Amino acid sequence: MNRREVMALVGGAVAWPLVARAQQPAIPVIGFLSSVSADRYAYVVNAFRQGLSETGYIEGRNVAIEFRWADGQNDRLPALAADLVRRQVSVIAAPGSTPAALAAKAATATIPIVFEVGIDPVAVGLVKSLARPGGNVTGVTNINIELAPKRLELLHELLPTTNVIALLVNPTSLDITKTVSRDLQAAARTLGLQLHILSASTDSDFDAVFATLIQLRAGALMIAPDLFFITRHEELATLTIRHALPAITQYREFATAGGLMSYGGSITDAARRVGVYTGRVLKGEKPADLPVQRSTKVELIINLKTAKTLGLTVSPTLLRRADEVIE
Repeated sequence: MNRREVMALVGGAVAWPLVARAQQPAIPVIGFLSSVSADRYAYVVNAFRQGLSETGYIEGRNVAIEFRWADGQNDRLPALAADLVRRQVSVIAAPGSTPAALAAKAATATIPIVFEVGIDPVAVGLVKSLARPGGNVTGVTNINIELAPKRLELLHELLPTTNVIALLVNPTSLDITKTVSRDLQAAARTLGLQLHILSASTDSDFDAVFATLIQLRAGALMIAPDLFFITRHEELATLTIRHALPAITQYREFATAGGLMSYGGSITDAARRVGVYTGRVLKGEKPADLPVQRSTKVELIINLKTAKTLGLTVSPTLLRRADEVIE
């Protein structure tokens, strides 16, 4: 074998791994669309990754995730969703945000979408039915919107002499705000309560909200199930304690941060389920054939330490109904 033949052989040996690598299929890319910011949603993203891992997908190994964050500005979501469509991602995941899910659906009728919402996905047009979603969209729904009147009842049970209650909503989440406001106005009338609806969509709105609560002499606060408020549970818990205002919302993170009560499902379990469904879609299952999962497990968390700070006495009956009491 002459020198030219040896060099050709060596060159071929070097080139072969490069050709082999070039022929390997590209790993799928998930588009993750959210109304909030990355720093406030890390624990939910981790739960989503856990769900993916249960179907065999590990970020950086056999799947990539492209994140798009609206940073609390829901009007940015359509452009962010369109960007993911241009990127030609394999699937779009929108856990915990109705506006994000609707923006994704408006952006594409072909790329699969997996959502998690607290509102009825049929009523807002995400799917045709829970059992047969149809189209390119499926996901997970919880009953946190439906539980809003029950939260009002719990506040009324704890504070039977309080007749002025406020509801905090995010006006940029139109579907949630409309549904919760309607249902709670009806429930308040039934209980003989005055319900005042206040709005906040930025952090700077909170001072004005709590100043208004003082003017209204509101005796308690209900916080609507909205991702903007969910990712600010620590700030809201601190404000309710500072202003000596009993408050309730849906997720336990509010109560563990010092809020008085929470009643609802688990945001991390819902995100994990979205991860599982996303993995199943990547494996080839069609959203139209995946029934919308309905999470019905709820927990009542009472922060007894906060109740004592606020000078409230929680009845033994209510304490016995709690799934967790923080002392």
